[in-house]
Amino acid sequence: MMSNASGIESLSDESRLCVERLVRAGNELEKLDLSDQPREKLAAVLVLLYQKAGELRVVLTTRSKLLRAHPGQTSLPGGKVDESDPSLTYTALREAHEEVGLALDCPHIHTVCVLRPFLSSSQLLVTPVVALLTDLDVLATLRPCVGEVDQIFSHPLEAILDPSLLADKEPLVPKGSEHWPYQQELYNTSDVIVEAFDNFVYRMHRFRSCASPIKGLTADILIHVAEIAYDKKTAYEVCAPGQAGAALALIRLRMAQYKGLVTSS
Repeated sequence: MMSNASGIESLSDESRLCVERLVRAGNELEKLDLSDQPREKLAAVLVLLYQKAGELRVVLTTRSKLLRAHPGQTSLPGGKVDESDPSLTYTALREAHEEVGLALDCPHIHTVCVLRPFLSSSQLLVTPVVALLTDLDVLATLRPCVGEVDQIFSHPLEAILDPSLLADKEPLVPKGSEHWPYQQELYNTSDVIVEAFDNFVYRMHRFRSCASPIKGLTADILIHVAEIAYDKKTAYEVCAPGQAGAALALIRLRMAQYKGLVTSS
């Protein structure tokens, strides 16, 4: 895990506080024990942060349009656990290596924390692994895996809390284009009933970016990370009425169901 000797001393005061809060959250927040869950139901994603111009940014990808699942959508590097993976942290790093060419043994990648899992629409328990990149030269070595990733890009983490921070700050995809067909300038949301989530009402967040919109599970994970890092709430309502308690309850329900699969096998 992150230590004072891991490049944190080179961060701005605000970025350092963000990383320290994430480290503390990883140690203090409630853990959900996934050790008794079937491995085929587990996945992990890498929330790779780095500082540029005094602010934290997160590395994202646009999935290939050739993929069957979620083609052309924004995602965090990551994927399902392999039988040989020794940990969820390794899974996230291995998938990042496969998808964007991040070296598995990169000395400039420092694990900050592992957060509680999220439930994907495909019913996977997805664990976010937050890491800090301390040498920006590594970014120039990243290459999208042909057939899996169309584009690698980044987004300011704090703008996930308040999309207005993006205004006139950096180039974004044109409004009305394929990647931002919405009327709103920077942020769009809608409440939908999701059958995969046992028909509870789910709030879909969409953030305009320099590439594909950040939405769905990726947005949910980044909201959680950003709220911890900056110790403040979003400029918008995160949950639909009744969603907050239902989401965590559904994760616990799926864990109990999956544990039953292991017990009965």
